[in-house]
Amino acid sequence: MALKSFIEVHPDSHFPIQNLPYGVFRPGPGSTPRPGVAIGDYVIDLSEIASAGLFDGPILKNFSDCFHQPNLNKFLALGKPAWKEARSTLQKLLSSTEPTLRDNAILREKALVPLNKIELLLPIAIGDYTDFFSSMHHAKNCGTIFRGPENPIPQNWFHLPIAYHGRASSVVISGTDIIRPRGQGHPSKNSPPYFGPSLKLDYELEMAAVVGPGNELGRPVDVNEAADHIFGLVLMNDWSARDIQAWEYVPLGPFLGKSFGTTISPWIVTLEALEPFSCDAPVQDPNPLPYLAEKKSQNYDISLEAHIKPAGAKDSSVVTRSNFKHLYWTLTQQLAHHTINGCNLRPGDLLGTGTISGPEPESYGCLLELTWNGQKPLSLNGTGRKFLEDGDEVIITGYCKGNGYNVGFGTCSGKIVPPLP
Repeated sequence: MALKSFIEVHPDSHFPIQNLPYGVFRPGPGSTPRPGVAIGDYVIDLSEIASAGLFDGPILKNFSDCFHQPNLNKFLALGKPAWKEARSTLQKLLSSTEPTLRDNAILREKALVPLNKIELLLPIAIGDYTDFFSSMHHAKNCGTIFRGPENPIPQNWFHLPIAYHGRASSVVISGTDIIRPRGQGHPSKNSPPYFGPSLKLDYELEMAAVVGPGNELGRPVDVNEAADHIFGLVLMNDWSARDIQAWEYVPLGPFLGKSFGTTISPWIVTLEALEPFSCDAPVQDPNPLPYLAEKKSQNYDISLEAHIKPAGAKDSSVVTRSNFKHLYWTLTQQLAHHTINGCNLRPGDLLGTGTISGPEPESYGCLLELTWNGQKPLSLNGTGRKFLEDGDEVIITGYCKGNGYNVGFGTCSGKIVPPLP
């Protein structure tokens, strides 16, 4: 029989009892941030569940203070056995057949908070943020645009998950406005470089892995054990100023074209919740080097969409329909490669996948690809777009389709606002 909660959950909800994603919230203005889990239209206040002594398993009974923190980092550091214990406890407490929470009106009143009454915050303290380049379709399209179709993907791309080190300080929660960045662009003929607001502002449909237990400096993580170091996934929009990026990126890669803002969704969906939706990863040719060769190479069947709502428009338009399963390099390969030189990861580190594009034009994950660098403008219900204009809102969503339920991520949204005077 399918698992069912005593809390009513609409069939279209992203947050049934099969999901239980983690976040951090304030129940009211001025209140202390605390961890929570989403179910239906509610969030379960984990600090109240902990205070009631209901995390009574062999691990969490000694570490329940991890749910009295302003972020999830202490819980992430406990590792997979603690995560499994917490999920099992919460699924039991929320099930329709368990009276402990269902029949305790006082605890229910304290622990169940309507989602529309809370403020969602960044769920983790992000020490470091790395962004990979793991979609072959995205790599091929970008290479074709900038270097031509003869050799669009560099040779090293098929041998290692390429990445750059991003800026953790400008990672923001969904709903935060993004100020149009200023910077330099390519000069015209013999003139000095352009300087001013970016004229080619773009979104990037991505996801990101949240690191759990880290590794010691100098000790790489085995690719076949890397999943134990990943707590879960969030939606991510790695906003990009294409004109700034194009002028600056040789020889050291992206800098100001990326570091002005990266948006993540507030709910972390655990790998355990995603496991029913695992699928085979693409065949890798040539075979990866031994340290990247996995006994089981898997992705997840996560449907992804990006919508743009132009300034003043009533409705948004779907501009991207993609899927996480299109990624060439897996999450576990990304993490293993990140540590192969001895680099130490820490709880709460964020590993972006890179833009997730598929093989079809409708699955391209950014405007650079969709408009072919502005050569083919999009029509958003009659409104033309080459790149993002001030007032445009980008909304990214993602979910897995189960048998009568969804395991979803909610939304990851941000609106472009004019540069400061």
